[in-house]
Amino acid sequence: MTQEILVLGATGKTGRRVVRALEKSGAGVRAASRSSAVRFDWSDESTWGPALSGVSAAYVIAPYDPAAAAPFVDQARAAGVRHLVLLSGRGLDEIPGTVFAGMHAAEEAVRASDVPWTILRANNFAQNFSEELWQPGIRAGRLALPVDDTPEPFVDVHDIADVAALVLTGGGHHGRTYELTGPATITFDTAVRKISSALGRTVELVRLTPDEYRESLLSQGVSEEEAAELNGMYDAMRKGLLAPTTDDVSRLLGRPATDFDTYVAGALDAWR
Repeated sequence: MTQEILVLGATGKTGRRVVRALEKSGAGVRAASRSSAVRFDWSDESTWGPALSGVSAAYVIAPYDPAAAAPFVDQARAAGVRHLVLLSGRGLDEIPGTVFAGMHAAEEAVRASDVPWTILRANNFAQNFSEELWQPGIRAGRLALPVDDTPEPFVDVHDIADVAALVLTGGGHHGRTYELTGPATITFDTAVRKISSALGRTVELVRLTPDEYRESLLSQGVSEEEAAELNGMYDAMRKGLLAPTTDDVSRLLGRPATDFDTYVAGALDAWR
């Protein structure tokens, strides 16, 4: 009997698409999240063992708490998992460990383990504009962020899912780190203009200072720690750490990476 592939965060932005991509490939999937039939909660270690039991490989979203990373990898090794595919972030080597501490810890844990691993370092998702993070601002017609004219190659999460499914089911990817980007860079101004044009209504991009952004987040109930982490991400973006494009998506999938216009055309219902 073919063993299943565990997908953590199976109801999330990338996880649910990884599940679909694996199912399309014919692979057995064990979808796990806090609300799935197979329950997985980073803050409840008792859920880890049942989720890991008997699976051949796992798609892993880094925990927010860095202390959870190494114990999880140890449990995966003890359970006989033969491949860990970790979703991480671009530019992590140049970002202080206090920012995205969970990603730093997860990368360190998988690299230190003797479980075969692959790391997918992704740019900001194009779907951040239409799901959760920036969607409310787009809907309201005013997106306020601490950004400048530094461009970014936003990556489509469908491409991430297709790469993850390929890596989880194929050989030759152990010990590899792939940098996943869109095919071209665009500024936030250009991205918002493209969305505005497609929607037929104005969406304003308001550029905040880091201090203004921090105050905005705190007023929404975000913790100081989370606000500092988010400001750290935008700082990395303004420094251009996430700006270079790569051909990893097209090379791995044998097709072009999804461009921003194609993403926008498919996301209109999310803003209406």
